[in-house]
Amino acid sequence: MAPAIHMAKGAELYALATSSPEKAAGFTDFCPGLKIHDSYDALLADPSVDAVYIPLPNHLHVIWTLKAIAAGKHVLCEKPIALHAREIEQIMLARDASGLLVAEAFMIVHHPQWQRAREWVQSGEIGKLRHVDTAFSFDISEAKDNIRNKPETGGGSLRDIGVYTFGSVRFVTGAEPTELQARMIRENKIDSWAHVSAVMEMGKTRFTYSSITGMRLPNRQEVTFQGDKGMIRLASAPFNANVHDVAEIELHKPAMTVRTERFPTANQYVLQVEAFCKSLREGTAYPCPLEFVRGTQVMMDRAYGVASDIRL
Repeated sequence: MAPAIHMAKGAELYALATSSPEKAAGFTDFCPGLKIHDSYDALLADPSVDAVYIPLPNHLHVIWTLKAIAAGKHVLCEKPIALHAREIEQIMLARDASGLLVAEAFMIVHHPQWQRAREWVQSGEIGKLRHVDTAFSFDISEAKDNIRNKPETGGGSLRDIGVYTFGSVRFVTGAEPTELQARMIRENKIDSWAHVSAVMEMGKTRFTYSSITGMRLPNRQEVTFQGDKGMIRLASAPFNANVHDVAEIELHKPAMTVRTERFPTANQYVLQVEAFCKSLREGTAYPCPLEFVRGTQVMMDRAYGVASDIRL
């Protein structure tokens, strides 16, 4: 995100808060004029700072978002911005009272591959939507100190990457779940693997949905939208575009025809910062408001609430 802020039009990477000089070195290498504060509070007190990006562990997002709002700063906070929907409602109240822009850094909605997927689904390009499959996994089984493996820092596969498997489908379809089931493998009080299935409603259209998230599996990223007249597939890098692989979306139609669009240069992190700055300067609606984010968290809260534990 720091390089993205540095590269984005309309933004300046002005200051960094860290008590660790060695951590600052990696930032000043590409941004030599960067101002370094030795505490988060000092950065929030800096009158030259207009907006802050919060990349802290999950359990610190709410408190520092609220502190930043109280300090008069616009906020872009790493996902998930909160661990429960009620906390997002608290942030929304503070946002509304302040008049500031407060957003979750759900970067994929800014990427053209996801905007194309939404266009194709909502225009009926694949006919009536019948089923959506999502999968996101990686392996950090040996990284015991990783914050994703710790319950006290808001770890777990759903909180880390279920945001993507849930939020991406809600963004593309505008649908919400009416029925939902979840099964989890838990280790040290966090879900290392989760399978969530649901029936989703998109207007008068109902379709089935499946999500697999895992932190003990090989790298995998894939999303498929199955309609009665075609299929959309994002299988190379739907979530970490041009990091995991080159972003690519496929439109499968009858008679074995496949249309493929590739996005080798689109940087969703830069696009996110530019959209944030545009909303601040021009007053345009931000593409991913907290109201949308709350809906994804509601779905996650439901999954945790109904989840049954399994062993495989």
